[in-house]
Amino acid sequence: MLRPYPSGPAPRLCQICGLVNRQQALALQQSKQSSKRSFVTLHASRRLARADGSVPTAPRAARLFATSQPCLKAAKRPQPPPAPKNQNAPQSSSQDGEHGTPRPRPSSKPQSPAADLAELVAAVDRVTKAFLAQQGIPSEHTTLTALRACAKPDLRLILDAQKPSQIPASASRLLDLDRRSKSPATDSLGQTDPSPLRPEDVMKRISNAAYAIVSHPAVSITPQVLDEYVQLQARLGRPETFPYVLELYATKPNPRLVAGSIEYVKANPNKIQNAIEQAVAETALNTAIEAKHLDAAVGVVENAYATKAFLRSKIVKKALLPISVAGAVPVAAYILATNLALLQDSLEPALATNMAFVGILAYFGFTGTIGIVALTTANDQMKRVTWAPGTPLVHRWLYEEQRAALDKVACGFGFSQASRYGEEEGEEFMLLREFILRKSMILDAVELMPGMN
Repeated sequence: MLRPYPSGPAPRLCQICGLVNRQQALALQQSKQSSKRSFVTLHASRRLARADGSVPTAPRAARLFATSQPCLKAAKRPQPPPAPKNQNAPQSSSQDGEHGTPRPRPSSKPQSPAADLAELVAAVDRVTKAFLAQQGIPSEHTTLTALRACAKPDLRLILDAQKPSQIPASASRLLDLDRRSKSPATDSLGQTDPSPLRPEDVMKRISNAAYAIVSHPAVSITPQVLDEYVQLQARLGRPETFPYVLELYATKPNPRLVAGSIEYVKANPNKIQNAIEQAVAETALNTAIEAKHLDAAVGVVENAYATKAFLRSKIVKKALLPISVAGAVPVAAYILATNLALLQDSLEPALATNMAFVGILAYFGFTGTIGIVALTTANDQMKRVTWAPGTPLVHRWLYEEQRAALDKVACGFGFSQASRYGEEEGEEFMLLREFILRKSMILDAVELMPGMN
């Protein structure tokens, strides 16, 4: 891009020559003054004379000398004082940047995690109070809505608020003491300031609110309500109330509205309808194992897998069809034997029918017995808890889910290495071993351990 010529008169050639002579004289004078120093060569780059005829000044790069000795740093130029501001010009605000560009102002102050946790607790308290203040028997839909409202808070917010507080216990105590010493302990009315909410407190409040809703006397615990409650507590990681709620599911009196008042009918815990669904029981057991809560895990096993309602439900679901087929086999065998007797002439029809009937029954009887023995004595799925010798096959089949649950508990609370099975110590694990032994089971049978068979 071509620059425009200056508007003033052009400099004459004599003026330029005079300026060049002055520059050379100044350079000779500086060389005489530095005659005692070592030989110095000036830098080649020098600023030419300006067109206005003023004395040129050497740029900063021209004052750096190339010599055999280390060069000295160039002195910093004093910056000129700032130009006075025009009074008529609008003054910039204190939030403007260095170049006069206005800085973006924050729209709103971000809310602290403690305030968010307080809002969550307040919302859960409002839902709980509104539900418990109802008159009459709440419907299943109302109970599910209340539980889902308690489960609505985002747990990621609580966990994110918990991450910055992961510091050693000693350091946290020192920080608490420092905060207490700096902040007043009481307010003007003499009341103690409430401590800020912690994520553990928020989870506990939500868990207590859900338990208060389910344990309310007028609430009827249905399978959907129980499933929703277990899922909520599993998200919170608090399995302490699982044994009580599972027991309430089977033994809680059923509320009924009679003549404007609520009456409670005693429930039969051994009914098939009061059996815990296997998927719900597995979720509760896995939550207790992940939380390392041994009492809750054993309570889930006792109130879910070891109840009569669960055993009756298993018989109806898994054994009713095979038993019906086994009962129909003799009838089908006699009809088949009668038809086979008519196809021969060497024996009497009655004798041939009896012989064919006995043969068919013997075939199905021996084959079915071998299948039942193979099914009930299989132990490939067993890791640590096995059946004691002499346990009846029917008992093994009925309580197989309970054995599998106790096996999962033993693996969850014991050593993870198979080579260290049986080396656990402590009062809790000894009680677990004795509890398993009372169920006709053995924990870590020596003859079934690797390398011992």
